[in-house]
Amino acid sequence: MVKPLSPDTPSVTLSATAREPAVALPAIGQGSWHMGENRAPRRDEVHALQHGLDLGMTLIDTAEMYADGGAEEIVGEALRGRRDEAFLVSKVYPWNAGRQDAIAACERSLQRLGTDYLDLYLLHWPGSVPLEETLEAFEYLQAQGKIRRYGVSNFDVDDMQSLHAVPGGDACSVNQVLYHLGSRGIEHSLLPWQRDQGLPTMAYCPLAQGGRELKHPEVRAIADAFGVSPAQVLLAWATRPTSDGQRDVLAIPKAVQPAHVEANAAAMRLTLDDASLERLDAAFPAPSRKPPLDIV
Repeated sequence: MVKPLSPDTPSVTLSATAREPAVALPAIGQGSWHMGENRAPRRDEVHALQHGLDLGMTLIDTAEMYADGGAEEIVGEALRGRRDEAFLVSKVYPWNAGRQDAIAACERSLQRLGTDYLDLYLLHWPGSVPLEETLEAFEYLQAQGKIRRYGVSNFDVDDMQSLHAVPGGDACSVNQVLYHLGSRGIEHSLLPWQRDQGLPTMAYCPLAQGGRELKHPEVRAIADAFGVSPAQVLLAWATRPTSDGQRDVLAIPKAVQPAHVEANAAAMRLTLDDASLERLDAAFPAPSRKPPLDIV
């Protein structure tokens, strides 16, 4: 059972499934893309994830693709003795998403992670394997207790519609896509469709990989006004509540330095006012027509 959030933690709720109750997740979790690639000492990556857990960022995302499984090993080391504190997400390559291949891929991920179950297992992006096969594998893994929920990543609105037309497709718990202030394409069609379905969005690269957004004068001015960093403004923007006060977007920034981990956790408590949101809309307007899904 995932460690319950404190009542004041801004959260996004994944709906109950046939097998699992609804679960509230922190609006900001932890990513692991580029971990395990020797960009930072292994112990620093492990400690960063553990520090994030201590600060309430209990959602941890990884994938078999990241460092060819190396990131899963980092995550597994971080969760040693603390597995029940985390909501653990991993992803399967599209070419490993067939009936038997997905089961075998999941078993390899579990071994690297040092656990006997995933809280959420995602198809990393659409591929040539029929969705029916992938869902059959996911449902088998669910029945075996190897995964609690399943979902997808990098699916555009037409992909999501195709998924929902397949038996079991409506049990998808989340779609993980690129989303940040400088990449708002999902707001045109995909995000409204998912909101109609009550399907949360998980935003990867919410800090725009250190791009122009962090240096933009408007972002910096708003950060100065709130006494926070530009990165915290971007995280607060990505996870902002909808007009009815509910949150349905989770962000999964990656951090290794303790100060960055702490700043990410603190961003959960930052609420941008309407005037600030209007200024950001003017500086980074949402598209007026549907663009192709942005992917990195």
